[in-house]
Amino acid sequence: MKHTVKLLDIFQLVQSLNWRIQNDIDNILARPINPSDVYRAIRDTQLVGICGCTKEGLPVIAIGAGLSTYDKGSIRYYIQSHIQMNEYRDRVVLPSVSKKHGRYIGTCIKILDMTGLRLSALNHMKLLSAISTIDDLNYPEKTETYYIVNAGYIFSSCWRVVKPLLRERTRKKVQVLSGCGEDELLKVGTFLAPVLSLARLDHRSTLTIRLILQIMDYDSLPHFCRKEGSGFRRSRNGMVGNCYSLDHPFHQQLYKYVKEQAALLESVAPVKGGSVHVDYPEPDPEDVKVAQTIESEFQKLENRKGVCDSLHELEISGD
Repeated sequence: MKHTVKLLDIFQLVQSLNWRIQNDIDNILARPINPSDVYRAIRDTQLVGICGCTKEGLPVIAIGAGLSTYDKGSIRYYIQSHIQMNEYRDRVVLPSVSKKHGRYIGTCIKILDMTGLRLSALNHMKLLSAISTIDDLNYPEKTETYYIVNAGYIFSSCWRVVKPLLRERTRKKVQVLSGCGEDELLKVGTFLAPVLSLARLDHRSTLTIRLILQIMDYDSLPHFCRKEGSGFRRSRNGMVGNCYSLDHPFHQQLYKYVKEQAALLESVAPVKGGSVHVDYPEPDPEDVKVAQTIESEFQKLENRKGVCDSLHELEISGD
């Protein structure tokens, strides 16, 4: 069994290396999305950003799952943008936080905001499935925990039927928080830990100490997790609150880095314009089943909404 697992791991590694070579992924950070107004439109409709780090130093990636519309560019631009953020995280962000904390940090946490999730999200299933497949096959085990916040009726209905279908290791990583999640993400949790008593070492007695844990501090909270204000005001450290925006320091650094890499590459050979075409394999059968279940649940919700709307119209016409 162990040999089989190792062979599968080696096979996946080889497949991933081939994917990188065939799609020139090593140079994708030298392929800016031009012109700048197109890139800004992608940023405004694919809501992702890094807003800080946890107490342990893990980058906090915020995702506006409910409000992302993916309607200002081709699917190629959105996939290119997603891979660029993955590569920038792995090549720049994680090495930087590892150096800062004096230890290797190779994972992040993701906070998904379900605010505004609508039945029309079903239109994005092809794109989201492609992104999920790329991550599963080429960037595995990069996320420590997925925190779901602002989960409304639509998400809760889908989660109820999808949760049993997920792989156990994935299911354990997902935590659905109450409301905007601020209380739980900032909560100072304590637990008691036994330690050896040095004062009474001969009796091997133990003392109990209270350890204090906190996931992150206020400055690392995404704007949508904050109870006060609209979330677009400046945070305590003076940074722009909306981490999705191209004007946020993270996206400014990423954009500057890509332009610098493009200039370096262009000094050797001309850099191609336009979107980058990236091939992606068919999703895993289990992932297909999950996607189909989501589609089915969305369809049920849409039918239910249609019935409710019809009944409401009958009530109005009957008055």
